[in-house]
Amino acid sequence: MKLHFIDVILPIPIENSFTYSITEAESEFIKPGMRVSVPFGKRKIYTGIVQAIHNNQPLIYDAKEIHQILDDTPIVTETQFQLWEWMSSYYMCAIGDVMRAALPGAFILDSETIISKNMALEINVADLKDDEFLIYEALQHQSSLKIQDISNIVDKKNVLPLVKRLLEKEAIFVHEEIFDKYKPKLVRYVKLQNKFHDQDALQVLLEELSRAPKQREVVMTLFSLTARSKKPIPVSDLTTASNSSSAIVKTLIDKEILEEYHVQTDRVQHDDQEVEGSKRLNEAQEVAIKEILDSFENQNIVLLHGVTSSGKTEIYVKLIEDAIKQGKQVLYLLPEIALTTQLVSRLQNYFGEQVAVFHSKYSSNERVEVWNQVLSNSPKARIVLGARSSVLLPFHDLGLVIVDEEHEQSYKQFDPAPRYHARDTAIVLANIFKTKTLLGSATPSLETYFNAQQQKYGLVELTTRFNDVLMPEVELVDIKDKHKRKRMKGHFSDRLIEEMTETLADGHQIILFQNRRGYSPIIECETCGHSPQCPSCDVSLTYHQYRDQLRCHYCGYNSVMIKKCEACGSVELDNKGFGTEQVEKEVSLLFPDHKVARMDLDTTRGKYGYEKIISTFENQEVDILVGTQMLTKGLDFRNVKLVGVMNADNLLNFPDFRAHERSFQLLLQVSGRAGRTDKRGKVVIQTYNPHHNILQQVSSNNYLKMYKEQMDDRYNFKYPPIYRLIKITLKHRDYNKVNVGADWFAKSLRQVFKDNVLGPEFPPVSRIRNQYHKNILIKIPSKQSLAKTKASILKINSSFSSVKDFRPIRVILNVDNY
Repeated sequence: MKLHFIDVILPIPIENSFTYSITEAESEFIKPGMRVSVPFGKRKIYTGIVQAIHNNQPLIYDAKEIHQILDDTPIVTETQFQLWEWMSSYYMCAIGDVMRAALPGAFILDSETIISKNMALEINVADLKDDEFLIYEALQHQSSLKIQDISNIVDKKNVLPLVKRLLEKEAIFVHEEIFDKYKPKLVRYVKLQNKFHDQDALQVLLEELSRAPKQREVVMTLFSLTARSKKPIPVSDLTTASNSSSAIVKTLIDKEILEEYHVQTDRVQHDDQEVEGSKRLNEAQEVAIKEILDSFENQNIVLLHGVTSSGKTEIYVKLIEDAIKQGKQVLYLLPEIALTTQLVSRLQNYFGEQVAVFHSKYSSNERVEVWNQVLSNSPKARIVLGARSSVLLPFHDLGLVIVDEEHEQSYKQFDPAPRYHARDTAIVLANIFKTKTLLGSATPSLETYFNAQQQKYGLVELTTRFNDVLMPEVELVDIKDKHKRKRMKGHFSDRLIEEMTETLADGHQIILFQNRRGYSPIIECETCGHSPQCPSCDVSLTYHQYRDQLRCHYCGYNSVMIKKCEACGSVELDNKGFGTEQVEKEVSLLFPDHKVARMDLDTTRGKYGYEKIISTFENQEVDILVGTQMLTKGLDFRNVKLVGVMNADNLLNFPDFRAHERSFQLLLQVSGRAGRTDKRGKVVIQTYNPHHNILQQVSSNNYLKMYKEQMDDRYNFKYPPIYRLIKITLKHRDYNKVNVGADWFAKSLRQVFKDNVLGPEFPPVSRIRNQYHKNILIKIPSKQSLAKTKASILKINSSFSSVKDFRPIRVILNVDNY
């Protein structure tokens, strides 16, 4: 008899997939891409994805049987498997990590450990300890308990030793129960029972209900709503229209006058609206789109380098139209959720219901619905607009990939694994579908521009703003000089106040940029110099005035604001540095008659946090918007005439080889928010060093000069794009253990890679969440085999893990660490 087996990918960081046995009937039903629940380890049950079906029995272990098949059809496609395998190999992580990142949480069923009483054995309660007795007593009153319930009863976090003791005494049984996380949204509808469809029967019913006027009103309203529209009537609409409650509707259902039924519906729905035609392109855009299409003849990837407000989005819209006409799907990647808010409404104006949105602010159930629409090639998901994770969706027939603001750092995933770069992954995805990728940016990353210069990518330039509006005028203000001359009010120079006063008088809006949230990053005692530190990280606590709290921006620790110094007891506490909260407060004092809003991580935590702030600013209900780098990315505000950068220096002086490139990109992007209609905008950049090369290049909008200068440094110091980087981070609570482990690891790497190994070094913040971090950097020359390099690193990592003393140290491999 032929045996049947399946290889299953499990959502855990293990190197191999596992083989399970199935029956012949199951082998005829199961297809790759379906979910199955399978046992793993002693008691755990996991949701796995079937990768292959075969007849090869595993040699090293006995294949267990699967628990159950969870799908009727595959939920993962063949192209996704190809992409997952590439990501696993390229980013040096387990394929299970990729699976967990790709699938919405609701698809990965979890098993819950359930404790039940052993009815077959009578236990002498005198033999039980106090905490054991509490659990045993609880099981007398209810049939089973979850681990969390036990934790609540005994008020302890770790209850596994307690469960183990009860198991040894045979007082309890332990088993795993699977919980399905996805619940479809059901909408409750009502209709009149069939017997009342006759005119006479309805007349009799209304006479009977004359003593119950509210019930009669509900029936009359339902009758008129049904007559007006042939669509089914939801209970919520009926109660609103009849000004009644759901209790009255329930009474009518109980009396068998109304009949209720449920219909499954999508959670994510967009308002029906008239679809308008896309705008006519100007001459420069027409030339650009022709050049893009010409480049696509020979190149799979094209970079569109267009200055801010040059109308790149309208070019994307024309290309999307072409792809949709061919019946293809389009992936439109954005770096920030904030951007999707504005773009969704713009794209819906053109494409109506064909736009699906996918990002981390969506609930797990909403993500499942978008996944299913993309998988089934639904007309509602012809265009997928999303942040980083949308590159992992199950596309059916991809016809175009657009990566907007391709230079953005937020395309790179840092934790947890897979530590992938969405731009590079999107290029590989497009390659799997044999389709084209368009990268767009006003300030391309050095890697992308270098590839365009080397003719690996096509390059199309768009050098003029839409409607020939001039680029904003940039003024650098020397705040060191202003402090000397006593021309500063708080953190505002006289020049910035002057420009702000003039802009507000003309009825225009202002954006103020400060790349640090909170009120003040350091609270310092003026007597002894002590500043409050985070107990778990090597950073000072940031003061948040609106909550009167000290917060750590690394681990989330918070405490109430201290009233006196913890070291010497002095009440003289001073704020050092400033964040968006302090800027907001100062602006409110300087311009009390104008409305000020703030846009940072603290004010946009809710699902619709971004939309509320952006729409109020767009509707000109707010005059001055203060924010962090969220403001810099592609947002289009028509009435902004002035952008103020509060302090450019904390960007430039960051300990990172990309600090100058990133500062240029950030400052140029935030400048691009000014003067996007007919009048020229103004940008005021406050700095202690106005002669800095980067600031001079920003003021003259000279990308090429910045590119050449930075490339010289990259050649000289062997950094990307000339060399590739792999960063290895070692983490552990014990400082000495991390030191010894990192030295051993670096020594082993140097035997293979010689001088191309930097470190080990502690990063600027060396302890986060009570874990010490130490970094090793490997530089890989372009001629060196990347695959062999990775194989050597994995071999050394494997040897490192086999040393008993090093086993507790966590090793993180980060490929292309930019």
